[in-house]
Amino acid sequence: MISHAKTEMDIIKELAPDNKAFRSLTLSWFENSPLLDIIQKSQKLGFKLAITTDHGTINVDQATEIISTKDAGTNLRYKTGRNVSHNSKDIIEVANPEEFMLPAEHLNSKFIFAKGSQYFVFQNNFNHFATHFRNTFQHGGVSMEEMIVPFVVMTPRES
Repeated sequence: MISHAKTEMDIIKELAPDNKAFRSLTLSWFENSPLLDIIQKSQKLGFKLAITTDHGTINVDQATEIISTKDAGTNLRYKTGRNVSHNSKDIIEVANPEEFMLPAEHLNSKFIFAKGSQYFVFQNNFNHFATHFRNTFQHGGVSMEEMIVPFVVMTPRES
């Protein structure tokens, strides 16, 4: 919730302007969250508990211009479609999505994925959107932080 809110809420951007502050804010949330209560109650009841999420995230700070129609999608870390082009050598392009078991909407569809801390911005209003999304947490690219699904399995200690 916090990582998605950082993109859209100015107060979260102010509270967590960098990775260190973001981790601190997340820890503060956790220490006061229902999740901590669930973990503590599970321990008392002797339950084994598994916690996971659907994906990781990465803090992006390098805007990369792409050229495409709006139907390429809104995700900042990947785009798909027939007319997606870029000028960066730091992007992974998948010209044949079927080879990677990715969906292809059209015969000529391809995917491009951001690497590192890059994020895609369309030509129109480039500077505005580059500034708006700089230093936000995103997902959908090909970094280890995004592709490895975080999880933990907790077993209560015997008293």
